[in-house]
Amino acid sequence: MGTRSRCSTSFSPNGRGKPETLDNILVRGLHPAWVAAGVTVDTGKVDEHGAAIMAPKYTGLHCLRHFYASWCINRKKERGLELPVRTVQERLGHASPALTLGTYSHLFPTDDDGSELAAASAFLLG
Repeated sequence: MGTRSRCSTSFSPNGRGKPETLDNILVRGLHPAWVAAGVTVDTGKVDEHGAAIMAPKYTGLHCLRHFYASWCINRKKERGLELPVRTVQERLGHASPALTLGTYSHLFPTDDDGSELAAASAFLLG
C-alpha cells in the first residue's frame, strides 16, 4: 500500500496564528470592500455627524460567484469579457448551458440594443 502525500493548504492566519474565520473574512475584508465600492444599502441609521450609515448590499461569499459570472457575460464595452454561454458554463462548473442561461440569461447581450426603440420614439415624439 503506497503512501499518500499530504496536501498542505495555505491560509492567512489571524492575530493568534489560527486560521481566519469566515465571519472575520467577511466583516474585516469583504464588507468594507463592498462599502468602499458603493455596493451598499442604507441602514436607516446615522453617525455622529448625521451621515447615513451604509451596510454592504451582499453579506456572503457566494455573491463573488455571481460577480464573476456577470463579468464573464457582460459586453466588452461594459468592461466585461463577453464570453459565449458554453464558456461561462464551463468556467462556473454548471452541468449544462441551460442551467447557466436559466440563472444568468438576463445578463447575456442580445442583438436588440434599444436602437429600434429610440428610432420609434424619435419618430413618434419628434
